[in-house]
Amino acid sequence: MVRIFTLCTILFSIFFLTACSQKQTYTSKAGQKATMRSYKVLGKRYYPTYVSVGERMRGVASWYGPNFHGKKTSNGEQYDMHANTAAHKTWPMDTMVKVKNLKNGTSTIVRINDRGPFVSGRIIDCSYAAGKKLGLDRSGVAKVEIEVVGFAGKIASSQRKNQKVRLGNFGVQVGAFKRKAGAYIYQKKYSKLSSRYQVVVKAFDDYDGEPIYRVWVMGFGSENEARDFIDDYDISGAFLVRN
Repeated sequence: MVRIFTLCTILFSIFFLTACSQKQTYTSKAGQKATMRSYKVLGKRYYPTYVSVGERMRGVASWYGPNFHGKKTSNGEQYDMHANTAAHKTWPMDTMVKVKNLKNGTSTIVRINDRGPFVSGRIIDCSYAAGKKLGLDRSGVAKVEIEVVGFAGKIASSQRKNQKVRLGNFGVQVGAFKRKAGAYIYQKKYSKLSSRYQVVVKAFDDYDGEPIYRVWVMGFGSENEARDFIDDYDISGAFLVRN
């Protein structure tokens, strides 16, 4: 089973320096923000994203057990193979996730406290306890469907199905134009970079009362994610905005 403990060490260091607190069951708000920063593993950058209750994903699940028991997870906890936890590459720490084995119909609920699995096609790495309930201890891997059912270690009530974890709608201004046509050219250009963000053109009045068309890339979950976007694409003159 491929695990990247260098990543865990880095994320734990960020969490420790940001939270400045003793070990806790769940991450603090500061720790949550730290673990939502983008990171790179094996040459690929991952962008943790905020999700809503009811959001689903299908793919392959795996499990990890005794060799990692007691070692640090990405949010600074000690991995307990007997607890119902899991690793996900981008969903927030302490998100509660229902994992359903599509082959045998079994399901269990896990709490995300780690990052991974960094193997092509795999979407979640379950603890030994969770994996055993799903039958992964026998099959090794299985096709699953995962569904967000709560946050902060708690399952959401049926009245809160639209609950969403979010720190804010950050954006990046990538250009400003006097002519609307120029703004639309930029909108098309940046729309091709990533399908996860929305590129919009907003009209504002400048000091002379004439319209100026600003191109904003919107949908970043945090300030750090927005800054990483600027750095990754080396966008000269870009700056952060809030909608």
